Formats: sequence, structure tokens, C-alpha cells
Amino acid sequence: MTQCTFCEIAEGRLKPDATVFENESVIAFFDRGSIAPYHTLVVPKRHSTNIFDVKEDDLVEVTRAIRKLCLVYKEQLGINNVQIISSNGADAQQDAFHLHFHIVPRSKGDGQDIQWKPDPTLPGRFQELLSHLKPM
Repeated sequence: MTQCTFCEIAEGRLKPDATVFENESVIAFFDRGSIAPYHTLVVPKRHSTNIFDVKEDDLVEVTRAIRKLCLVYKEQLGINNVQIISSNGADAQQDAFHLHFHIVPRSKGDGQDIQWKPDPTLPGRFQELLSHLKPM
């Protein structure tokens, strides 16, 4: 594996500027590329590239940490709107190849906007799309 900044942080060889939360499985810290106050990265300490290879127990621990931090931000700071974002795979705009989630506090008029372009043909194809999936 090539150098992984998030592994270096998890192993304590590299210190983030501001650690918000840490336990044996997860570390959360403010993003150096923050787009809002309290923009936080939540990272499993054990390396996984993305959602496709993460161990389920690591994902559970990350999800617990995300919820805990969101509740802290709400209760202590009055942040009532957040986006939780994770890109998985280069074509999905993943640029750091260690699974991580962004907690991005949002407020009206903050200048941030994720614009999705719905494909109007897809609802008419839902049954066809389902036919390609095996029952889970």
C-alpha cells in the first residue's frame, strides 16, 4: 500500500490540527479543506479503501461516532442541519483512498450547494433495474 495520510493519523505518526473525537476504532478531526465551521472528517482507524471493503464492525463504529458528533454539535452549538458525505471510488470523486465521512454543518445561504441532475427516464425503468438484482 502507498502512503495513506489517514493511516498515519490513525497510528499517531501524523497529528491532525484539531481532533474532535477519538476511541480505539475511530478518529474524527476538523478537515483542513473545511467549507464550514465544524466541518469534520470521521475516519475508521483500520484501513479500508471505501465502502466496498470496510469491515462491518468498523462501519458500525464510524456510524456511531458520526451520530454522536452530530448530536454534540446540535446540543452544544445549535447546529440543526448537516450533510453527511462519503465518496467511494474515483468516478464518485473519492480523492483520499481511505474510507472517510464528512460531517458538514449547513445553514441557509451558506453558498454551498450540491446539485443533482435527476434522470427523468429512470422511474420508468425501475422494474427493469430490479430484475438485474438477486433477492437479498
